[in-house]
Amino acid sequence: MPTRSHYPEGVPCWVDLAAGDPAAAEDYYARLLGWEFERMPNADGGVYAMAQLRGHAVAAVGGQPPGTPPETPSHWNTYLATGDVTATTAKVPGAGGQVLMDPADVGDAGRMAFVADPTGAVVGLWEAGRHIGAGLRGEAGALVWSELITAEPASALAFYDTVFGVTSTATPMPDGSYTVLHAGGEDIGGCATPQIPGAPAHWQVYFAVDDPDTTAEQSIAAGGATLVDPFHIPGAGRIAVLSDPTGGVFSVIHPEPPQQEG
Repeated sequence: MPTRSHYPEGVPCWVDLAAGDPAAAEDYYARLLGWEFERMPNADGGVYAMAQLRGHAVAAVGGQPPGTPPETPSHWNTYLATGDVTATTAKVPGAGGQVLMDPADVGDAGRMAFVADPTGAVVGLWEAGRHIGAGLRGEAGALVWSELITAEPASALAFYDTVFGVTSTATPMPDGSYTVLHAGGEDIGGCATPQIPGAPAHWQVYFAVDDPDTTAEQSIAAGGATLVDPFHIPGAGRIAVLSDPTGGVFSVIHPEPPQQEG
């Protein structure tokens, strides 16, 4: 079982959904990915529901920040691990980014901040305390990949290298190349340009599933939608892009096993 007890600097360690209707989102993801929820009150007077899968925390669902217009779609937040959120945040302005939320304690769970890279993609920073992030990765129902979508990859990649030490490599693909991100001695995600012109920069969340075609059908049955029908990328796997009933967009993938050399 690919359990985690530590995340090196710059590795995506946690995701949570800022939902306009948290109850509807919880019901959808419970049906789609098999999550069970442990609900905890937060400082805003709302509830932060920790998603559990086989006894491990894998994600969370919470409400939108106070003052958010009711028509605002839900969105998934990605958090990158850091050993010192204050020191990491201090690097952001000099690297061309913007600090959106200063470092703050989250009880004894850890410390967090939110920043935007020079292309506008928002990402969270997480310094682990009691909560290290996702305790399970790569299995069906858990986070397996993170993808930075931006029309200005060179500017964004320079930022993540400077602030987190995240490096990148262009990997040949059948229809061109794909930029793979590296940190802590592992491939942590990718970087790609948006397929829809003018789409804002963002971090896309991928959850592993056994059968993206079945999951896409289940998404519709659970009140969500299929935004991009399942398709296959040689060397990567079969992928679909889905939306939950509250507007949260995410991807699912059945990864291809690594090719054996020789």
